[in-house]
Amino acid sequence: MNSVRRSLASIVLGFETIVVFLAALVLWGLTPPEGGPFGLPAWAALVTGGVILVGLVAAIGGLRAGWGYGVGWAIQALIILAGLVNPAMYFVGALFGGMWWYCMVTGARIDRQRAAYAAGKEQE
Repeated sequence: MNSVRRSLASIVLGFETIVVFLAALVLWGLTPPEGGPFGLPAWAALVTGGVILVGLVAAIGGLRAGWGYGVGWAIQALIILAGLVNPAMYFVGALFGGMWWYCMVTGARIDRQRAAYAAGKEQE
């Protein structure tokens, strides 16, 4: 039986991968030549976005083993912290963090209900 929690987690992380990729490109393109926030050069947005993307892909792969959920939580916090560089990332981080939380709670509840239903069917 496939886990609903894992399916929902992979959907959220997959869409988040697209948004982080596009956000990194926007931050790179909008950084002035003299440097961005905290004096960071333009390429820092691409490197940071690339690191987050690698983490997202690793989290998707790690969902089957179970450690991907913890990586997913860490990445949600990291994206919220990216709001220090660009305040729009606070909104993106809050949006995906909320979706991640909802999917984790709802997916776990549905998995428990499905397991209880399957156990009841076996007893009949």
